[in-house]
Amino acid sequence: MAAADPILATEFGLPGHDHALTDFSPDAVTARADQVRATLAALSATSPTDDVDRVTIATMTASLRRELALADAGESTGVCNVITSPLQAIRDVFDLMPTATEAARADVVARLAAIPDSLAGAIAGLDHRLATGPPFARRQVLLAAEQADTAPAAITATTGAIDADPALATDLQRATQRAGAAFAAYADHLRTRIAPGASDADAVGRDRYLLHLPHYLGADVDPDEAYAWGLTQLAQITAEQREIAAALGHGGDVAAALAHLDADPRYQIHDKTAFVDWMQQASDDAVAGLAGTHFDIPTRLTRLECRLAPSSTGIIYYTQPSADLTRPGRMWWAVPPAQTVFHTWQEKTTVYHEGVPGHHLQLGSAIVDDDLNAWRKLASFTSGHGEGWALYAERLMAELGWLDDLGDRMGMLDSQRLRAARIVVDIGVHCGLRAPEHLGGGVWDADKAWTFLTSSVAMDRAVLRFELDRYLGWPGQAPSYALGQRVWQQTRQAALAAHPEWTLKDFHTRALALGGVSLDVLVGEMTDAA
Repeated sequence: MAAADPILATEFGLPGHDHALTDFSPDAVTARADQVRATLAALSATSPTDDVDRVTIATMTASLRRELALADAGESTGVCNVITSPLQAIRDVFDLMPTATEAARADVVARLAAIPDSLAGAIAGLDHRLATGPPFARRQVLLAAEQADTAPAAITATTGAIDADPALATDLQRATQRAGAAFAAYADHLRTRIAPGASDADAVGRDRYLLHLPHYLGADVDPDEAYAWGLTQLAQITAEQREIAAALGHGGDVAAALAHLDADPRYQIHDKTAFVDWMQQASDDAVAGLAGTHFDIPTRLTRLECRLAPSSTGIIYYTQPSADLTRPGRMWWAVPPAQTVFHTWQEKTTVYHEGVPGHHLQLGSAIVDDDLNAWRKLASFTSGHGEGWALYAERLMAELGWLDDLGDRMGMLDSQRLRAARIVVDIGVHCGLRAPEHLGGGVWDADKAWTFLTSSVAMDRAVLRFELDRYLGWPGQAPSYALGQRVWQQTRQAALAAHPEWTLKDFHTRALALGGVSLDVLVGEMTDAA
């Protein structure tokens, strides 16, 4: 995997590939699919020698079959969206690269010099998809072109330390200029070649959606049942928010309560650097308070690092530690240019989602687990399992008393409300379901989704706009959070009922010891254990 995808190798922290970039051409995508096919064939002929092998074979087989189904349908070639396509992969990998040594700086320059070829392969993928399908969504194409316009500046923000190295300054300047020209050519190709042939429709349709949703969830699910459950969850969460609104003195008026919290100086930070410092302190406090009580936090697991991201999309995301732990786990905040006020009541729960007990504990624990193989430590991530755990962690922190402040608890509920709302939006739009009557009925579309989200979620409008664009261009991923959380909660209930001698800590320890697995494997393993 590392040799075929150098960007992935850097994300995993596997050395020897940081000088190169991934080939996104149709032939390279086919070669990676053939590698998946060969792996599946080898797995089918492999006999497990221990429980680690048994679980690895089960989850790798399930995950790779779903990945291959997407590749065979043409969904892996010419990917173009606002969050997870070749453009963002090339741009964002530089955030993870060290520059402290001469060799590391040389790798950065070599990787910069590789951008034109990598983008040329991506353009070939775009042209192949334009000719063979599946169709592009014009909205995603044009928004990706805008991101390509700003990508050189985002990369330059991470390479400033190399300017002072006289041995590399000339090569850096040349590589930077060529990279900028390549991004400009990519943006132009999107606008002039791809966009005119793209579709005005944002929806991928039910048939394509039924390939995407199981891939991200890590389990099969009926989208109609999930859609109905999302509506029910949204109503229940809103009822909880009304109770807090009443406690804040606003009756059952949630909107008034949210406005009250936004205006409260106790929850405001006006400097983005100070906001990152606040996130870091909240993360450190959680680690100190949870270790040894409700979780076993490995001593080798390094401190979560909170950082500002060079991009400005508005998202908060986590990058796992490198294999050798020289690069720590990090929580990144990509601040939109228009955002000048940061509301801590909204983001305390985000710290727990990205940090401890969320992604940092789950993914970091796997990396430092000497009993797991390299694939389970680094590469076995299914969104339903990983993001479902992180959303479960938010609710758990409320259960444990860490979100008793009414503002912080409202923020957790707002986070949960967003995840429930996007089940409805994602499935509704992409499967062409009928929208609720208060939205005018008819078939779900982007405009109805925007009205629905803005009336359901208290989030900065610039950030929420990106969120919607993300759902429209990344079908099936957004529902995996809350649907994955549902599986985690059901699994915990079943396991603790069957084992009354287990504490909550026992359940968490056993579940996290599995490392990265698909949700169907998680259920099977924890049910068998029960």
